[in-house]
Amino acid sequence: MPLLARLGLASRRGFGRVTPDPFVLAVALSLLALLTAILAGDWPATPGADRLALRISAGLEAWGTTGLWKLLSFAMQMVMMLVLGSALAEAPVVRAGITKLARFASTPRVLVAITACVSIALGLLSWSLSLIGGAILAREGGRQAKLRGWQLHYPILCAAAYSGLMVWHGGLSGTAPLKATTQKDMVEVLGEQLAAKVGTISLEHTLLSPLNLFVSVGLLLLGPLLFAALTPPDGEDPAPQPQSDDLAEAPLPADPPPADTLERIERSPVVVWALAFPLLAALVAGVARKGVSSIDLDTVNLALWVLALLLHGRPHLFLAACAKGLRSCTGIVLQFPLYAGIMAVMAASGLSAQLTKLVSSAGPTLLAPVTFLSAGLLNLMVPSGGGQWAVQGPIIMQAALETGVDAGHVLMAMAYGDQWTNMLQPFWALPLLAVTGVRARDIVGYTALWMIAGGVLMVLGLVLFTALG
Repeated sequence: MPLLARLGLASRRGFGRVTPDPFVLAVALSLLALLTAILAGDWPATPGADRLALRISAGLEAWGTTGLWKLLSFAMQMVMMLVLGSALAEAPVVRAGITKLARFASTPRVLVAITACVSIALGLLSWSLSLIGGAILAREGGRQAKLRGWQLHYPILCAAAYSGLMVWHGGLSGTAPLKATTQKDMVEVLGEQLAAKVGTISLEHTLLSPLNLFVSVGLLLLGPLLFAALTPPDGEDPAPQPQSDDLAEAPLPADPPPADTLERIERSPVVVWALAFPLLAALVAGVARKGVSSIDLDTVNLALWVLALLLHGRPHLFLAACAKGLRSCTGIVLQFPLYAGIMAVMAASGLSAQLTKLVSSAGPTLLAPVTFLSAGLLNLMVPSGGGQWAVQGPIIMQAALETGVDAGHVLMAMAYGDQWTNMLQPFWALPLLAVTGVRARDIVGYTALWMIAGGVLMVLGLVLFTALG
């Protein structure tokens, strides 16, 4: 068996024994953040006798009273992106394309490589489309493998389907690059004075920059090759795990003819056109007015909404697809407040500042790599691109001004760090786990190896393009 395939087997066994359920991890990280903030946080000076009690009170207030609810509007943006991306992935023409891709594979290795390639390509368009599209492809691929009698470890297909979450922040749904295009969002994160100094950062300096093109295209090429190499040849996996029979989808019930005039109206494509065309007009007008380089999260969501509506064609089919996507939001809805609380208590206690202040002392040569590493560490506690930007944005932008490093490069370094450790942090895998029926511990051994290989490429790009200026 090839060396990399043996490495994949060892990694999946090791991580499979120690990786907890995502909700359990969120609870543990919440308690860890609270305890660390109380004991080591940089709180205002208080009398000695009351110091511990006041720290506990301040920590609990920052975490629970306000922190849990600080990102509700952003959470709703993420839910909309997931639901609309899911609906788009469930459109008949998209599903048909996914099924054809799975049937095209001639060997297990080709199937895994195709899944990784599709996930990464979709991740550059939309993280939600990557999650759901990749999950559907993995599930269909698992079904095809069973039909052909391949001895394939199904979780490696699911890990390949999750690989797109290590490129998303350099794609068209990247939170920090999109939020940096408007002065209002820059003021919200950086404050008026620093925002005035930095200004807005157009997409030409972030998503469309030579740095990001090098990193994103490199990951698109590297991912399929790596996951194919990690897949043992057919018949050589010592513990193949086929797809569960529980995931076999029952055929959709026949759509009965409308019973009356009202029901005909409710199913009429006219309803779709009545909404889709004004939304499309608003989308085109907004992009024309602001320019492609100023696309933000709301614009991406609007585009997903228009495409999903038009591809489903009828309102009841669109609503059914959205309802299916909503079922994948349970973990996000319940865990997002916990991570918002972690973010709040780390910020209020000064822990985030203590971590990110190390960045400003790195100097111009190491600023981008150190930003990348600190963002990767912080992402384990705050797995949110928007939250990451809110916590680190002021520090790294001030450091960029002081060292003379291109602000776009530093912002992308943070974005890469945020997406990098998604391969260890299972929070964003929740929708994929729901669709594929696997556990986080089943895939993290493979995603950890993808994280190492992709991390080397990202650091190489940051060092090279920072040196080139």
